[in-house]
Amino acid sequence: MTDEARWLDDTERRAWMSLLAVVLVGFPELERTFRPHGLVHVEYGLLAALSDAGEGLRLSDLAGVMNMSPSRLSHRMRKLVDLGYVEISGDACDGRVSIARVTDAGREFAESVAPAHVADVRRLIFDHLDPAQTEALADALGAIAGKLGESCPGAAGAPKGPPVPGTRAM
Repeated sequence: MTDEARWLDDTERRAWMSLLAVVLVGFPELERTFRPHGLVHVEYGLLAALSDAGEGLRLSDLAGVMNMSPSRLSHRMRKLVDLGYVEISGDACDGRVSIARVTDAGREFAESVAPAHVADVRRLIFDHLDPAQTEALADALGAIAGKLGESCPGAAGAPKGPPVPGTRAM
């Protein structure tokens, strides 16, 4: 094995720098929809996932769907509970399990900001791509997401069929 670095070629470097621009400039721009409400995108994502889940989700399943550690999920959920957007209760069948459900107030909030959020996503990303580029982007990012976590929405090999909770409005 060699310790020599495998440097990026010009195309890889261009892709990497473009991805950094999306992460460092685009994502903060997406946050502007939620900032006036004291939330960040990941908290909105949790509300969207719970809104799509209907009867609620086990916290462990929600952490998996959102690719979050239990401690990070706990921190974010505490804030959503304090705002009255989420309620957490024990499972009637298994006392060791906690179930998170979106409240009416949480659902109303998520539904009220979803149109602005989707408009921002379109404005920042998809309005600049033709259908073939969108398909290529989905394939490329899905392949990466598949290596980062099997439960990443859109990951290569992710289950097909009904949408992954939260992806409709995230």
